[in-house]
Amino acid sequence: MIDKPQITQTKAQPAAVIRLAIPFVDMRKHVGPAIGEVLAHVKAQGIGPASAWHIYVHKLGGGQIDFEVGVPVTDPVKPAGRIQAGSLPATKVARTIYHGPYEGIAAAWTEFSEWITKNGHKPGEAQWDVYLSGPESGSDSSKWRTQLNKPLLG
Repeated sequence: MIDKPQITQTKAQPAAVIRLAIPFVDMRKHVGPAIGEVLAHVKAQGIGPASAWHIYVHKLGGGQIDFEVGVPVTDPVKPAGRIQAGSLPATKVARTIYHGPYEGIAAAWTEFSEWITKNGHKPGEAQWDVYLSGPESGSDSSKWRTQLNKPLLG
């Protein structure tokens, strides 16, 4: 389900984002429209997408999720409406690639989180997914790739 995790240092990546705090069960109905909105905005400004879109989770628990849907940009974003400037952080992370449909991402995160703690790492609260390939690359979901990133403490 996931590739062997690696520990790596990320570089900051500026992005255009929409931040949402909603019930977790409602996530699917909000993500698609938010991605479309951000993509249209960065394309209209001629600043992106610089690479694959992402979901950055600030906090997850109690049936709620506080997260950003983001698109990397090459130049600063001009905020408008719900769209703001944001970024993926420069930090030490555990990273892996999940292979499969979006419905399996939660189980992939569980497997990945277990690897992190079993290998003596201390995870931070935030995490992010980078959607490297998905439905736009074809209907065979076994070929879809999602990068999972978990910042580490210490």
